[in-house]
This record gives sequence, structure tokens and C-alpha cells, in this order.
Amino acid sequence: MELWLFILITISFFITFFFFFRSSNNKKNKKKLPPGPLSVPILGSLLWLRRSPADIESVLRDLHSKYGPIFTVHVGSRPFIFILDRSLAHKVLIEHGAVFSDRPPPPPATRFLSMNQHNVSSSPYGPLWRLLRRNLISEILHPSRVKLFSHGREWVLDLLISKLHLQSSSVVTAMDSFRFAMFSLLILMCFGEKLGEDDIKAIESAQRDLLLYASKLNVFSFAPAITKHLFRHRWTTAFEMRRRQKELYTPLMTAKKEHKNTSINPSVDDPQGDRYVYSYLDSLLDIKLADENCRALTDDELVVLCSEFLNAGTDTTATALEWIMANVVKYPNVQAKMREEIERVAGDGSEVIKEEELQRMVYVKAVVMEGLRRHPPAHLVLPHSVSEEIVVEGYVIPKNASINFGVAEMGWDGKVWEKPMEFRPERFVEEGVDVTGSREIKMMPFGVGRRICPGLGLAVLHLEYFVANLVREFEWREVEGEEVDLAEKPEFTVVMKHPLRARIIPRRSAAARA
Repeated sequence: MELWLFILITISFFITFFFFFRSSNNKKNKKKLPPGPLSVPILGSLLWLRRSPADIESVLRDLHSKYGPIFTVHVGSRPFIFILDRSLAHKVLIEHGAVFSDRPPPPPATRFLSMNQHNVSSSPYGPLWRLLRRNLISEILHPSRVKLFSHGREWVLDLLISKLHLQSSSVVTAMDSFRFAMFSLLILMCFGEKLGEDDIKAIESAQRDLLLYASKLNVFSFAPAITKHLFRHRWTTAFEMRRRQKELYTPLMTAKKEHKNTSINPSVDDPQGDRYVYSYLDSLLDIKLADENCRALTDDELVVLCSEFLNAGTDTTATALEWIMANVVKYPNVQAKMREEIERVAGDGSEVIKEEELQRMVYVKAVVMEGLRRHPPAHLVLPHSVSEEIVVEGYVIPKNASINFGVAEMGWDGKVWEKPMEFRPERFVEEGVDVTGSREIKMMPFGVGRRICPGLGLAVLHLEYFVANLVREFEWREVEGEEVDLAEKPEFTVVMKHPLRARIIPRRSAAARA
């Protein structure tokens, strides 16, 4: 409400000058931005006076219907350009990928969250981004590196199954367990050690608090010269959250630095005999910024990069896992087909499903792909911007404009998918889909083009691994008298408005598992 009050107060000062600014802008700029709703200089589009930002999904659908495949919504003085058409998205992200691979600058008041864009996701398209992304892919996300963490996945799976067994006598609300499992695994991959539950929960809480609070900083997009004073408390609160995060990371970073300095070969994993395994942090400690006198990354930059790694692999994967399991519960026939395939490929022994066995589970893979199509964790990819002004479809795309792509709309396109709102894994058995979008965009849960999510392969592996083992370990049923509700709610990701509740029946005892 305070945001709307601020807008209403401010608009009274600027409405007098509206027509003056509008006419002068039209004279100065003959090249047109993509069409969009009426906007006021400095304040932005007037639609926010009658529609809440929480309604962004329905707002975008209405604007898409009215203005076509590309349109502009002003937020403050900045144009936000939206592309919800898959063919146009392919044209700009693949055919003109180099131009559209930049990132828009963040509001000055929030640059400390990314250390002025010194991380993979927000870094401008250039040498720093290439260095950070190449390091992430080659040192952690390359298939040969991912295999080294198989023991970690088994450890986390055992933690998750043990927690679910303890809850199996009552109704299970699984999301908290899913998120804790994913976070525990990402902590191991990031810092190279298995922390205790209390330590993991402390870091998880600090991460999540800042992640969810960051949405309150959107106010700085509106007239930042004013809002940075009116809402200074929000900035100081976020800054304090970042300080708390650094306090929790510092002992882990210090211990890793000491281990790295004393170890003969810190790049070799020895999960049985050594406290530490090679981790993302190890790779970051080796980085030297050539454009900045070959300096090492600062502790604040290490915090930002580790935080990004944990956020990117936790909420998105846990959210996708909950959506998939919700459909497994809602549609028993899907679960039965998965169970039949799992028994045929992996048998019904006491060991967990091996990662090489997943490669032969065609239907499990189809369930995961259909989950990502029907319920992408993010309905909009991270904003792009252009490195230079370019004209698309007769409209000018200015430098530093925020360019946004509608992931959900593309995955629900009835021209591509028969009955797109139905959950039908069979469609991926009948015909595979290239989720990288290199040839054609039919769905893009990880984005496409040069800024495609580097963790695509790891995320799909984690989903297939946990979904298959959860279905093997338990029979998942609806709670009597309750129907699984697939309504959505936006948080950091698009989550279930009513978290999944289920009855789970162990298929074998804990003693048999041991």
C-alpha cells in the first residue's frame, strides 16, 4: 500500500507536465518503441494505478492480446520490453544472440547485492562474464565434475528419504524437505564439506530471507532519486541481511583457504578420507581478474558468487520437484507407468537408482520434461538487454532497456502443444524436444541462447534422480478428501499456492533399505 500511496502523491506533481513531456518526447524520438499502455515520464505506465504488480501474469497476457508479440511497459523512466512469442524470441536470442546477451544495469541503490554485477547471472556480456561462466561450467558443471558429487547425491537422498519415512504415518507436506535436501547438496558442491543440519538451516534461512526481501527493493525502480530517501529503511535492512550472510560464509571461506594452502592436491576428491572435497569455492579462489591487474576476487565477491550458486540450484530445483510430484500424486496412472519402468530398468533391490540407469528411463525423463513445460519454476527469464541499439519488427530496442521473455506462455502455446494445459508426459515419449531452443523454441525453462542457464544439465539430473528414487521408495497418494490444487503463487519462483500435501506409503521398510 505504501508504494501506491507514494505513486498517487508523486503523480499529482507530475500530471501537470504530462502532455508537455509526451509531445516533446514524440518530436525528439521518431523511432518508435514497441507499443504499450500509456505512461507518465518518471512514474511509468499508468496501468499500475489500477493493477497490482502481483497480477503481472494476467497483465502480460492482456497486453500480449492487445499489442501483439512485443510490447513495452514503463517502470519509472525505464522501458521494460516483453516478448511472449516463441518465433520472435528465437529470432532475437539465437539469430541476434550476441546483441541480445547483455544485462540491464541494476538500480544504483541495489548494486551491492551483486557487487556491481560481479556474478554470472547479472554480469554484462563481456570478459568478466566469460571468465566467471567458463569457470563455473568447466570446474563444477562439466559432466566429469558432476560425477564426482555422486556420493553427495546419495548422502542427500538418504537424508531426504529418512525424513519422509519419519513423516509417513501422517500427512506429509514435502516442500520443506525438498528444499532442505537441495540446499544441503548445493552447500556440499559450493563449500566442499558436509555441514550439520543446524549450520545448513542457518545459512538457508539467511539466504532465503534476503532472496524474498529483495522483491521489496523494486520500489527503487521508481524515481530512484526520491525513493532512495523515502524507503531508505528497506536498503539498510537488505544491507544488514547481506552482512549476516557474510558472517555465516566467512568461517567456511577461511577454512577452505587454509585447506587449499596446506593441501598437496586440493583439486582431488577424497570423500572417504578427507573432510573436504573440491568445490565451487576452490575454483573461485584460483580466479584472477585480468582486466583488474590480475587481482583475486574479494571476500564480498566470493559471498555474492556463492550466494548466486546456492540460490540458482536450490529454489528452482525444489520448486520444480514439488510441481512434478504434485502431478505424480494427482495422476496415479503416471506414477504407475513410472514405477513399472523403474522396476524393469533398475529392479527392486535395496540400492538407490544409479545415475547411469536413469539414462534408460525414458518415461521418467518425459515426466520431468512435462513438469518443466507445464510448471516452469520461473515464468520470465532473467532480463536481457542489448549491447547496442537495434531495430526489431520495425521497433527500436534501446540500449539498457530491460528485455523480458515469457517462458510459461511459450511452453503453453496451443500451436505447438496439443491440449497444452494438460499434464501428458507421453508427448515427450512420442517426440523429443530440444530445450536449448537452438533450432526452434517450443519451451525454454532454462532460457535459450548465450545466456542459457549453465546449470541446465545438473538441474535435469537432480530432478530425474530424486523423482525416480522417491517413486521407487514410496507410493504417493492424495490425502483423503483433498484434491491436489495446482494453483500458482509468485515468490522467488512460481510455487504452489497450496503446498503439496500427500500420504506416502513406504514400499519397503527402513531395515530393508539399510
